[in-house]
Amino acid sequence: MREIQLIEGIAALSICESLLLALNDQKIMTEAQILGVLEDAAAAHENAIKDASAPETHQQIFELINKIIAGGNSVRHR
Repeated sequence: MREIQLIEGIAALSICESLLLALNDQKIMTEAQILGVLEDAAAAHENAIKDASAPETHQQIFELINKIIAGGNSVRHR
């Protein structure tokens, strides 16, 4: 079951990245707006850490999104 969840998560991340890139390419969203979406997502997981039954999951997601913002986000390199 854990492997299926991992595969689903990677697929979702890839789809979302492609959608964000397409929105930027079509000039529907600016880079700043896309970064805002990522920052909002990171903040939601940061805020969930204290109340979650599995806080480590939210912490890891928060850290991953911040890594994408810091340099792994290909939107920044276009």
